[in-house]
This record gives sequence, structure tokens and C-alpha cells, in this order.
Amino acid sequence: MPWRTPRTALDRLRTPRRSPKFLKAASICVLLAGLLSPTAAVTAQAATGAAQVAAPNDYCGGRCSDILPPGENGNATLAQILLNQAFGTQPDHAEDQLGPYANLATGYSTLTDAKINNFFNDASFGVPSDQVASTEKPAGRGDVTIVRDKKTGVPHITGTTRYGTEFGAGYAAAEDRLWLMDVFRHVGRGQLTSFAGGAASNQGLEQEFWRNAPYTEADLQAQIDNAVAAAGDRGKQALVDVNAYLAGINAYIDASDSGRYFPGEYVLTGHKDAITNAGTIEHFKLTDLVALASVIGALFGSGGGGEVNNAISLLAAQSKYGVEEGTKVWESFRERNDPEAVLTVHNGESFPYASRPDSPQGEALPDAGSVAQEPLVYDRSGSAATSSAGSASTTAAKTALTSAKRGMSNALVVSGKYTASGHPIAVFGPQTGYFAPQLLMLQEIQGPGISARGASFAGLSMYVELGRGQDYSWSATTSGQDIIDTYAVELCQDDYHYLYHGTCTAMDKVEQKNSWSPTTADSTPAGSYTMRVWRTKYGPVEYRATVGGKKVAYTTLRSSYLHEADSIIGFQMLNDPDYVKGPKDFQSAVQHINYTFNWFYADSQHTAYYNSGDNPVRASGVDAEFPVWAQAAYEWRNWDPTTNTSDYTPPSQHPNSIDQDYYISWNNKQAKDYTAAPWGEGSVHRGNLLEDRVKKLVAAGGVTRSSLVKAMADAALADLRAEDVLPKLLQVIGSSAVTDSTAAAAVSKLQAWVSAGAKRTETSAGSKTYADADAIRILDAWWPLLVKAEFQPGLGSDLYTAFGNNLPIDESPSAAHGPTGSHAGSSFQYGWWSYVDKDIRAVLGESVQGPPAQKYCGGGSLSSCRDVLISTLKQAAGMTASQVYPGDDQCSAGDQWCADSIVQRTLGGIKHGKISWQNRPTFQQVVEYTSHR
Repeated sequence: MPWRTPRTALDRLRTPRRSPKFLKAASICVLLAGLLSPTAAVTAQAATGAAQVAAPNDYCGGRCSDILPPGENGNATLAQILLNQAFGTQPDHAEDQLGPYANLATGYSTLTDAKINNFFNDASFGVPSDQVASTEKPAGRGDVTIVRDKKTGVPHITGTTRYGTEFGAGYAAAEDRLWLMDVFRHVGRGQLTSFAGGAASNQGLEQEFWRNAPYTEADLQAQIDNAVAAAGDRGKQALVDVNAYLAGINAYIDASDSGRYFPGEYVLTGHKDAITNAGTIEHFKLTDLVALASVIGALFGSGGGGEVNNAISLLAAQSKYGVEEGTKVWESFRERNDPEAVLTVHNGESFPYASRPDSPQGEALPDAGSVAQEPLVYDRSGSAATSSAGSASTTAAKTALTSAKRGMSNALVVSGKYTASGHPIAVFGPQTGYFAPQLLMLQEIQGPGISARGASFAGLSMYVELGRGQDYSWSATTSGQDIIDTYAVELCQDDYHYLYHGTCTAMDKVEQKNSWSPTTADSTPAGSYTMRVWRTKYGPVEYRATVGGKKVAYTTLRSSYLHEADSIIGFQMLNDPDYVKGPKDFQSAVQHINYTFNWFYADSQHTAYYNSGDNPVRASGVDAEFPVWAQAAYEWRNWDPTTNTSDYTPPSQHPNSIDQDYYISWNNKQAKDYTAAPWGEGSVHRGNLLEDRVKKLVAAGGVTRSSLVKAMADAALADLRAEDVLPKLLQVIGSSAVTDSTAAAAVSKLQAWVSAGAKRTETSAGSKTYADADAIRILDAWWPLLVKAEFQPGLGSDLYTAFGNNLPIDESPSAAHGPTGSHAGSSFQYGWWSYVDKDIRAVLGESVQGPPAQKYCGGGSLSSCRDVLISTLKQAAGMTASQVYPGDDQCSAGDQWCADSIVQRTLGGIKHGKISWQNRPTFQQVVEYTSHR
């Protein structure tokens, strides 16, 4: 039974779209007879007439809400998986948050405060007595209780001891996400194929993450030891907490194994026998959590990289235009500090970081044509040697090495000065993609030194990572500032020795050997390979090249390398009501998080913002955009290669703010002069969709929770190209009469769409047909055609391609684009919209701050530019829906709505239906505190 072909990096463990042969009805009846009875061990724990769980110290006054689709329950027994595959039935609480989440897309226009919880959950502390679905004492402990509510099944963990509280958190996590946790600990260790099967998608996933975090067991343990030692008493407490959490996970493994209600995927992948119960579910250990954290950090909190690609495009620009003009052209596309970029800290305060030096020092640009990517996979055999396996490796490497990291997540926060109640309001959350089960899980934890409710990554839920405390809430968006640098190590003796401070030093070889055989879940034929990484003191080798004729290896060094466990202290602080009592305490807490995130805060009186991450202090003259020589003069200041520590920029130099009139973030530029690693932070960014709406609300005053949700939901349906770029394109076309009937009809449809709001929205709830469908189809077809016709003639094919490697041209909802893939919701993060906007405005003769180095459309001639736009528009208008939306494993060709639709990508055995496209956080909070301690 092969898993489906993946569309995203995380889309690895698939269930078939149709019922496979082994799920015939007769077989199901036989299996269910033997499998349903063990599940009673779970339901027998439900308590009737349970006492009400008090809501301790909740200052939100019923105005805190949250949502996390598809549902809290991410575990399913084999019987439940078989029923889902055959008949579509869902385990309890597996998708009960998916409908309310999806319905906001068509229900937000009439939203009121009273209706918010039609689309969100009540996130108040505790569970009313009439809403208690079950009460359990995990492993019979007397110091912790897990109560689950009837509506969503969220675990509310209350402990009388710290150890018991954390034990309960671990137990609840395993109840809800055990299989997913097991998958990701194996991903982090580079062992997914041996665990879950050798599908090409699984090969690609383990390769993507292990390339950048090739840790040995000793490395993982050392990170724990170092993190604990560096954090004093809090570090010691964290270690105790994690051990208790692990004990809870392992207690559930033992209980579910003996009771035979463990996740059914263990049977389908050959780890357990459905009849005899033979087989083992391995206990979790401390180092597993570090491996898991390395995956999450790499996905969402590790900005930087891409220096080699930057060098290649710079050299291409200099080759075409000469060094001086080529550098000018390159910088205009890079947009390091574009004056028209939307900012989170918009009061004009400057936070210089990774700025372009006046006289760059130590640059090690490759000789033209000499760059070769370092191989990762060796000794392929069987199915590992197929073309699909090779393609998966290529995609994994490209994703791992790009600076266009998946950002996602947004935040809208308004000061109480501009709200109807006088209290701040926030609508915020992370866009972590859509999976079944979801990567995050909801929980409430109440115990000594811990009081919080919210979301945490499965397997790391000893603390709430994004959520609320007693009288405050916090959330994050990915920031993307550069904490990764590329060094050119000069080779000596052979290809596996390099010069370190003048001494010829051997590289460390780290290997992971994997093999697999067919299983019920994955019929991929037997195969094997070895992943091999060569490590230097400057990090893993990623490329080989020559620089001035000298053979070098390019390595990548990130400040969070060997520090995957450090951030636990910041999360511990956020959960501690005795630590966080106001905005400054919040900022102090998130300073301890070394992931690159934008953090937002709201209580009843204040709002706050802080940009986290260990930003290395670079040597004077080093340009963070390009590779530099691996020499002492160009290393991070006071860098210690043994521990990978250095000097970091102080908190005051990180973008931060308290009580600004409002904050927005959608992975846009943080503040003036603060350079982020990804390209594309120019005049048009999806952050503008939030900025324009929130700014208007604040100007009018009287902001409410529902009006701020409306602003978010409206932006979530907007096509950024249509809202912010298309009007200028139509202005060029309309500079003289359009006489061609095909072009005129297309222009009319596009103008009508813009006038209607430029949304990608259904004609009515559930219609699965877009209003303005023709206009949407035309723009989807036109954008790549017009970008190429606008820029390639001037740039030339080589430079146009090189810039396309730095920044993808488009990221529409239906495109199988970059690291997001299709059906992933998040859209319009990376694209050439700013380039098109600035160039078209320049051709129109309008004022442009940070203008392009040259005018590209039509060579700068308005009439010629118009001809280019009309020609490509006619071509686009002639393309059928089947050509624009060619179909995939989810959709038939020509189905526009389906092409955009969001799919809960299966990471286990339970499937869910598609929902209409929205560009919004996966986990989301709506909060307005009415009082404070």
C-alpha cells in the first residue's frame, strides 16, 4: 500500500485515497471483533458526575478564544484507522475543530463579539462541571488529574506537585500524539525510513533535516548537559520537568501496549502484531526530545543561509554588467533595507543588524562554474536507487540550503487606546501548516510554578509554547533574521582535511545507515543507503568549489547549532505566573529563546513585541550575505568552536517595543535597518494586507475583537498580487485604449475583481466555486508570463534564473511552490510582487523609494511595456482552467477551488476532508483581558 506522492517537506506518511485491498469489508469485520474491545480501556477512564474543575486566576473574563484544526485527538487505534479508511468515520475529537475553523472564511463578514466562539473555542481556564467528559489519574498517581472537556477533548492537567504536573503533561501528550512524536524523533535522528518505510518522500524528509543537524548521540546529550549547566536553578528545574514529562510518555506507552489501544500505525508499519501483540514501542529518552526540537527549530525558527546562492547571482550580475553596475543591480533586487517595506516596529526607531559594510572583508566568492553541492547519500541499493528516490534527494537538498525558510504565522495587536473597551486586543498565531494529526496540540497546565493554556509542539509540550497565562497571552511569528553564515574552509592534504588556524585538520565523518522493507503501510521495495556528512569546526560541509583557484569546502554555521535545547528556559519562564507579570518580564523571558521569532504580548493594560534569536556579533567588515574565509579574522567575535558559542548582540539591539499603537507581522521586515535573510522584503509584501486593514481600524478607533478578527479573515482571502500590484498593471494597459477584444475582455474581468475586493472566495458557503473565477484564472496564468517577459529581456537568461533561485517568482495558493507545496494554505510569502510594483511605477514615472537599478518592462518605455503586458495577458486569457490547474493527487484538472483547497496532510492513518483556502494561522488566539493581577 504505497503512500501518496508528497507535496510538502512534511508530507511523508500517507494513507491511500481509496480503501486498499486489505480493508475489504469482510476483513474489517474480523479485525474489529478482536480490536474494538481493547479500546474500552480508554473510554472506561471517563468519569460521570465529575466535580467542577475550578478556573484558577483567570483574568480574561471569557474573552479568550483559540482554535487548532483538525482536532485534539491525534491518536487512533488500528480499528479506528480501518473504519476511517473504509467508511470515513472519525475518532472522537479528531476533526471537531476543522469545521468551525473552515467556516470563518464565509462567516466573518457578519461576525460580532457574541459569535466569535462559533468559530473558536472558549479558552478560559478550567472546565465547567457540566462540560467534563472524562477525568483520569494517569498511572494511578494521586498528584495529577487530567480532565477532558466534552466539546474538544482538550486535556486540562492539574497537579499538586511539580513532578506530577509534568508527568501528566507527558501522559496527555502521548494520549493525543504518540505516533506523531515517534515519527519526528526518528526524523530528527535521520532514521525515518528504517522506522516508517522507504517511500521516496520519507527519504527526502530525513535527508532534509539530517543534513543541517547531523548529531551523534553524544552531541544530543552534550546539548542537554550544556543547556542545564548554563541556566542555573532554572536549568536544573527544566531537567527535572523533562524527566517527569518523559516518565508520563513512557507510562502511557506501557499502558496502551498492555491494554492494546496504542496507535494503529505501529501495526501497519510492522512494529506491533495485531493478533499476538508482539513487538515493541520504544520508550522515549531525553536525547529524543533534543532530536525532535532540532526539526521544529529548523522548520520555523532558523533564519539565514543561502550565501552561496547569493554569491552565484552576484557573480552573474557582475558578469553581465561589470562589477560596479552589476553590484548595484544585485543590491536593488536584494532589497536589504528597502525604504518602502512594511515594518512591525513602525515608529522610525532603527535596529541595525547584518548591514552592508562599506568595505567588505574576507569575502570568498567562488570561481564561476566551480560550485558543486556536497553529496549526502551514498551506497544506494534497491528502491533507494530509483529515479524517484534521486528526485526526493534533490528536492530535500534545495529546501535545506535555501534562505527562503518557511516563515508563515501572523499577528495583529492593538493598544487599548484604540479599542472600544480600553483594553488591548490581539489576534495572533503560528501558521504551521495543515497535518493529520496536527504538529501542535492544545492543553492547559496548572501546577506549582506553571499556569498556562495553549499550543505546544507534540513531544515538546512540557510547557505551553504559544498561548495564555493567568492575565496575559503571547504568540510568535517566524522572523528570519540571519543567524547562519557560510565559511570557505581551504582544503589541505585531500578533500577531507582543511586548514584551521593554519593547521591541517581532519574533517569528522558522521554517518547514518538506513534500510527498509515493505510493510502494510508502505509497500516500497526493500532498499538501503548511507547518509554521510563531513563536519568541520565551522559546521557541516554543504558545497565544494574553488576560490581563486584554491579548492575549498563551503560550510554552514548557525548560532543554534548544538543548542537545540537552550530555548526551554524561555518557555519555562512564559509559563511561570510568578515570573511574567508585565511586558518587560515577557520580553525578558523570550530573550532566552534562541530561535528566530517575533514575539507578541497582550494583557489588560499593555502590548509588547520582541525579536528573539542568538544574533552573532560578526567580525568588522564581514558581509553576512556572502561566504567568507574560515580564518580567525572573520569568525564571530569570541567564537568557541567546541561549544559553538560567541558574543551575541544585546537585547537592546533586537527590535523591541512596548505599547506601540498597533503591531502587525506576517514575516515581514521587523524594523528599520534590520536585515532579514530571505529576499523579497520590499514595497509589496503580504504584511501590507494586515498593515492596511489594521491601520484603518486604529485610525477609526473603537476596535473590537470581532473587528480585528474580520481584518485578519479578510486579509486571509486576499490575493496580494491583485490587491497591491494589479491596479498598476491595469493602469499601464489603460494608458491608451485597448482595442484587442481578447485583451479588453480580460481587462474588464480583472478590473471587476479588483473592484469587488480582489478576494479568492466562494460564491457562497460550500459552493466550491469562486466568485470572479475567470479573473482569478487569468491572473494565475498571467503572473509568471508577465514576470518573465518584463525582466528576462533586460537581465538575460542567466541572471534571471539566478535571481529566481534567490526568490521564487510566485506563491499563489494553487502553485506547488517551493518549500510550502500546494494545498498548504500559506501563500504570497515569497514572490516578485515588489519587483514588479517598483518597476511598473518607475515606468509610469511615479516616485519610487529604493528604485530598481534599471527600468525593465519594455526597456523603460511605457508603450513598449504596455505591449508586453497586453501580449502576455492575451496568452494567459487563452489558457484553459485545465492548463492553469493541471490536477494532482488531490484534484482533477481544471478544478480551481480544489487546486487552492487546504488538505490536512496525513502523518498517520486518519484522513480528513478538504477545506476552502484561507491564508491564516493554524493555531490562533483571540484575546482581550479585562483585568490584571
